[in-house]
Amino acid sequence: MKKTILQIAALATLAISSAHVAAQDRAGWPSSFTVGTASQGGTYFVYGAGWANLVSKELGLPGAGEVTGGPMQNMALVHTGDAQFGMTTLGPARESIDGTNPIAPGLKMDNSCAMFPMYKTPFSVTTLATSGIDSISKIPAGSRIGFGPAGSTSDTYFPRMLETLGVQFDRRNGGWSDLGGQLQDGLLNVIAFAVGVPVPAVSQLEVQTKVNIIDFTKEEQAKILAAYPVSAFEIPASTYTTLTKPARSVAMWNFAVANCQLSESFVYEATKVVMSDNARMLGIHKAAKETVVANWDKNSFMAWHPGAAKWFNENGAKIPANMIYKK
Repeated sequence: MKKTILQIAALATLAISSAHVAAQDRAGWPSSFTVGTASQGGTYFVYGAGWANLVSKELGLPGAGEVTGGPMQNMALVHTGDAQFGMTTLGPARESIDGTNPIAPGLKMDNSCAMFPMYKTPFSVTTLATSGIDSISKIPAGSRIGFGPAGSTSDTYFPRMLETLGVQFDRRNGGWSDLGGQLQDGLLNVIAFAVGVPVPAVSQLEVQTKVNIIDFTKEEQAKILAAYPVSAFEIPASTYTTLTKPARSVAMWNFAVANCQLSESFVYEATKVVMSDNARMLGIHKAAKETVVANWDKNSFMAWHPGAAKWFNENGAKIPANMIYKK
């Protein structure tokens, strides 16, 4: 009897101790969180809402994805703390940190820290098959081209790229789902996507009508690679039913970012949820196949959140001390 009482007492003490540690670990955690994504119908929204829900469930903390204008706005929201987390491509991240984000010119958004690598964003062009447009060079002057939400990666870089390739166009903006509807209704001639593949809006279009997914020629790709912070990329033929062979493209890396002032333990645990089980992330979106530790080095300029850096360095990364944010 005495032994049993002592065992019960020991277990009670352990339970109290564990609860105390858990309480200590959550000191400074927010009461809820949001993840800045982009418009509905794009990969950012699907991927971002998915990992927000996953973190919320695993950590027992209210959280969700939030519709935004995309990478540029997400950098601003995370910098100011209006969103705890966000998603951005490295081009807009660089411009934001340098103070050239068009949302707030001159403001260096250096309170947004790297959290984890997401995937590469390919740049691709889609038209209706009935348009007769099957190459970049065949896009008629004055074509109405949808570039996604204002301030998005696509809206920031794709117009410049097409101008480099000699295309003259009438620029349009909107959410990807809305632009897909406009293309189908004849209100747009072309949509220029900079979104992780498969793009939900393109997959939906394929179900409803015949489309052309246009790739770049070798010469066009070379011009873009020489002028912009992108890398060569091929969209696999298996991505869309329309493709019969890989589509030549270019791509830019995406990273999740966290407000630099967030609790180290909170960001550590949130990073752990996302990065420790890639199969769960693949269940959210196929683009997550690149959400792996080995891609930590694709960020070469943005300071890492200490919590994220701790998890990565414990799991095979080698993030140098001078790349980790210091409060």
